[in-house]
Amino acid sequence: QAGGEKGGIAILSLGPRLAEALKAADMLAAHGLPPTVADARFAKPIDVELVENLARNHAVLITLEEGSIGGFGTQVGHHLARTGLLDNVRFRPLTLPDIFIDHNSQDAQYEQAGLTAPHITKTALSAL
Repeated sequence: QAGGEKGGIAILSLGPRLAEALKAADMLAAHGLPPTVADARFAKPIDVELVENLARNHAVLITLEEGSIGGFGTQVGHHLARTGLLDNVRFRPLTLPDIFIDHNSQDAQYEQAGLTAPHITKTALSAL
């Protein structure tokens, strides 16, 4: 996806929410803000070259995962802080919230957790 110039939005997805990240990319493109979408593919070790490239070249970096707080997004945030890159990017990790999620369909649970394309889009727009 386009949007690699500094000032754009990057979405770094880990796991099965990649399709939702791509839907959010289409929604952001409709706002004239086509983001970069990257598939992290694995959580450990994190791909520091990819993370650093996204942070250096975008104003907003969103991580997206089905894990909870303390997972992939936390690792990315820690790396950005340790290298000083967190100072220059608006980092927004999207994870499962630290709450009990009601028994329901997967779609309803993702909605409650805030891991849907509209939630990703809202997070990106509010970070600009």
